[in-house]
Amino acid sequence: MMYTEESCQYHMISHNSNGKSNWKSHTTGLSLNNDRLYKLTYSTEVFLDRGKGKQEDSVGYRISSNVDVILLWRNPDGDDDQLIQITMKDVNVENVNEQRGEKSIFKGKNPPKIIRKENLEALQRPVLLHLVHGKVKEFYSYPNEPVAIENLKRGLASLFQMQLSSGTTNEVDISGDCKVTYQAHQDKVTKIKALDSCKIERSGFTTSNQVLGVTSKATSVTTYKIEDSFVIAVFAEETHAFRMNFLQTIAGNIVSKQKLELKTTEAGPRLIPGKQVAAIIKAVDSEYRALPIVGQNFQSECKGCPSLAEHWQSTRKHLQPDNLSKAEAVRSFLAFIQHLRTARREEILQILKAESKEVLPQLVDAVTSAQTSDSLDAILDFLDFKSDSSVILQERFLYACGFASHPDEELLRALISKFKGSFGSNDIRETVMIIAGALVRKLCQNEGCKLKAVVEAKKLILGGLERAEKKEDTMMYLLSLKNALLPEGIPLLLKYAEAGEGPISHLATTTLQRYDVRFITDEVKKTLNRIYHQNRKVHEKTVRTTAATIILNNNPSYMEVKNILLSIGELPKEMNKYMLAVVQDILRFEMPASKMVRRVLKEMVTHNYDRFSKSGSSSAYTGYIERAPHSASTYSLDILYSGSGILRRSNLNIFQYIGKANLHSSQVVIEAQGLEALIAATPDEGEENLDSYAGMSAILFDVQLRPVTFFNGYSDLMSKMLSASGDPVSVVKGLILLTDHSQELQLQSGLKANMDVQGGIAIDISGAMEFSLWYRESKTRVKNRVALAIVGSITVDSSFVKAGLEISAETEAGLEFVSTVQFSQYPFLVCMQMDKDGVPFRQFETKYERLSTGRGYVSRRRKESLIAGSEFPLHQENSDMCKVVFAPEPESSSGGWF
Repeated sequence: MMYTEESCQYHMISHNSNGKSNWKSHTTGLSLNNDRLYKLTYSTEVFLDRGKGKQEDSVGYRISSNVDVILLWRNPDGDDDQLIQITMKDVNVENVNEQRGEKSIFKGKNPPKIIRKENLEALQRPVLLHLVHGKVKEFYSYPNEPVAIENLKRGLASLFQMQLSSGTTNEVDISGDCKVTYQAHQDKVTKIKALDSCKIERSGFTTSNQVLGVTSKATSVTTYKIEDSFVIAVFAEETHAFRMNFLQTIAGNIVSKQKLELKTTEAGPRLIPGKQVAAIIKAVDSEYRALPIVGQNFQSECKGCPSLAEHWQSTRKHLQPDNLSKAEAVRSFLAFIQHLRTARREEILQILKAESKEVLPQLVDAVTSAQTSDSLDAILDFLDFKSDSSVILQERFLYACGFASHPDEELLRALISKFKGSFGSNDIRETVMIIAGALVRKLCQNEGCKLKAVVEAKKLILGGLERAEKKEDTMMYLLSLKNALLPEGIPLLLKYAEAGEGPISHLATTTLQRYDVRFITDEVKKTLNRIYHQNRKVHEKTVRTTAATIILNNNPSYMEVKNILLSIGELPKEMNKYMLAVVQDILRFEMPASKMVRRVLKEMVTHNYDRFSKSGSSSAYTGYIERAPHSASTYSLDILYSGSGILRRSNLNIFQYIGKANLHSSQVVIEAQGLEALIAATPDEGEENLDSYAGMSAILFDVQLRPVTFFNGYSDLMSKMLSASGDPVSVVKGLILLTDHSQELQLQSGLKANMDVQGGIAIDISGAMEFSLWYRESKTRVKNRVALAIVGSITVDSSFVKAGLEISAETEAGLEFVSTVQFSQYPFLVCMQMDKDGVPFRQFETKYERLSTGRGYVSRRRKESLIAGSEFPLHQENSDMCKVVFAPEPESSSGGWF
């Protein structure tokens, strides 16, 4: 930066259009003239909005000042080595939204009142900047100044760092060590900073699954304006934007601007002679200390804030069991998690020990979801896994671990340690291993596969599966592998799928079904083909149909599809119908295999009336719950009956898609076997010796849960039938933290910003199976009840004034599936219904500006709409018992500001 006395202008080295200096002594950046005082004006402003770019809808503030700059010293051995002094004067703070008027929080307050006297004095104390070749070598300030105030001075000082030539390099400034690209032109130099490359210590985390995750984007452009070879102004603009992927109304935007303009120059102090910059700084003021130019972290004081116990007292009423179906319960859950994240172990343990048994499960959900070292220590101290008196709390803790948004090695290590200990309940022991598998997968997804705890957990799962002697242990390790999805576990899965007994073989094949297409190789499909076609041994229908589904969903070859189609007609009655329904569903829903299926069907031997006219009641159907340009939500239901009309398996799946990412939102599988003796029916081939059994298994948000059993064995069946109340059995119930995104941002202006998005759900999935010999009827029922709340917020804090924007949405919803079968005749009568209740959808926006002294401005808006209920088609052919109403797509009310 160079000033000439004749022009009194802010002078950059004269340079050609190619960006190279005409002066050999000045080859890089800015240089100042000797013995001049340069007077500039500076302002930095920030505003927050929802990305619509309307300043009148935003909140924020502007900090402005005059700036004096002088050259204190220049190295006599090189003009590009210089020490400059920067002093802010006449600091002012005002609204960025000029329409605030009488509501302005700054009205009637002078800067010492707004900023506080001691802060203002610190802000106006000069800083020294040592520039070498246009880049900051050292930043000098006074020790023990408030960090937030020093950051504002760092933000101004960083504008003095630049280069004249085009090119890409790394620079260290307030944003950290960042990759920057310079573009030199005749009338300007533009600096583009890649903010995602900046290395700076800041806390933050995000949800790994893209469907539940948040997309954020940041840009930074600084322009040095040049006129007649002189820099006359510097303009910088930085933006940070976020949006939630599956609900894009949850979005926010931060725009931060800086402007530095030359006004005049006048005579200034003479250069201080000397060769060593350290001696010069000592001569100016021995109190100066070299400090990092990189922005430093700070936390605003919270005076008179409630304690954790006080927060809990205001929260607990919303978490009573009767209130869990309301969105307010989820909001309270999310808010309390934030308080828990700043709490100490002792505080958390105190409220755990004092709480009643009705609310304690919800408190365990929250403490586990906080995912801090203190919260983990507290909950592990509180729970006694050697006792069977707190099984519900232990299970809630473990499921909350499985749903953890950003688990760490410490959590997995804790579960491994518990697994090696003793248990009061074998169900809890199994659940620990199942959830350990879920943590392994999440840590591997975040490049943590080589962590010691992950390596140990892998050995525990695979080694346990290989050496398991009890059927129960084999099932446990298979369920854990179903969560972990370890590629190295596939050979073991193939072994159990082909050689294992019924339930083990079925679990092994359903585990393979969860693997990505790249792992279903030709070798894997060879084994699956042998299972489906029973080349080596007879398999149960559930195993065979699962094997066929995996083949058809993973790039099937021409001959694989042809052989499956040729088998239809040679299978047991209901399996014939089921496989036919699977093929028809692939064609109707245009699944990836549909092109290959159509090719094969061109052959008369596969596509004929005899093959495609098989009767039966088993079915497979896929449809859309919701479809939008950027996302889709699908449901699929397949039901397989035995030849006698008794349910063998019902499988209800819900998937959410965002672009190429997907989330297995839920799966509820009800299985039954060995019930033919009740109605004197003949079992199907390969199922003659099966024990009477019925149970339910669930996947929730990509996590396989421990299955529950309705009855096991003939005597258990008879006692349950005689005492049955028809009440559903709960598969999972609790509060889950779904989305958890937090970013702490260092704005290049010196201000601190935060972007946070939390989404939670209160969920209750239950199922029931009823069986009537008198009416020769069976009924299965699966019920999902959820309350959902999502809160997104952005804040910008200077320590003396804070602006914030919060956007939130909430709803309560229900989805119910009922299947009724009358097997007094063949083909038996089937009624299948899936209903979605009408649901309210509420959206809120809160904007605020607040001084540290307490004065504030708040604006709130709300919109509510009703989404109509729906009944979904389920591919019914025998519909004498019920009629399905094909409802239109859900509608929401129009209008409003969202």
